[in-house]
Amino acid sequence: MRIHYIIHAPFEKLGMIESWIEKNQFQVSGTHTYKGEKLPDVSAFDLLILMGGPQSVRKLDQYPYLRDEIALAKNAIQQGKAVLGICLGAQLIGEALGARAEQSPCREVGIYPVHATQEAAADPFFKQLPKAFDVIHWHNDMPGLPKGSVLLASSAGCPRQAFRYGDRVYGLQFHLEITPELMRDMIEHCRDDLKPSDYVQTAEQLVNQDVTAINQKMEKILDYLASCIAKTKVKST
Repeated sequence: MRIHYIIHAPFEKLGMIESWIEKNQFQVSGTHTYKGEKLPDVSAFDLLILMGGPQSVRKLDQYPYLRDEIALAKNAIQQGKAVLGICLGAQLIGEALGARAEQSPCREVGIYPVHATQEAAADPFFKQLPKAFDVIHWHNDMPGLPKGSVLLASSAGCPRQAFRYGDRVYGLQFHLEITPELMRDMIEHCRDDLKPSDYVQTAEQLVNQDVTAINQKMEKILDYLASCIAKTKVKST
């Protein structure tokens, strides 16, 4: 399987996604669009992963390269590729499917629960999870809900935390990939995000929590997407 990831900031890395790729010995390539690197052709990958970042999809004039990412995501979805968007990446997928990103009702930074919707019980990934489970939040915005998609989760501070489009396109406003090392990097580079608020934890709270169970959920959704791709490849042979 061929994976292509898009990175939006030097401190928002793949986290445990990198170890999952290495464990499965998948082919991997990446683009750091904030550096001006060129995006690949859609034929170059089976799974596209759009990572988070400090940029806002609501300010495309300020970050014009995000328009190219939206176009790539749209093309990938049309071509039947698997696409996973995390935080900013989820908002980019929403835009690719015609749903505008919005400011979230609340800024969320920390480990707080999300709550699965009733429709999540029929989702191939979310049905494996409890009705409420902890995730890592680090956002001000949220994705729009694309027409034809399924809302899968919400939180006390944000009504659109996860959605699925088709059987292999997921947008997750929250993070499952952040490791303790990556958490420390984000705290170092984004301290302004930690200003006290209803759903914002302190740096000390963030670094002292066990994220093992959260990372395991990231592995499960990646395993599911890999299985979708494997089934497609079998059918085409």
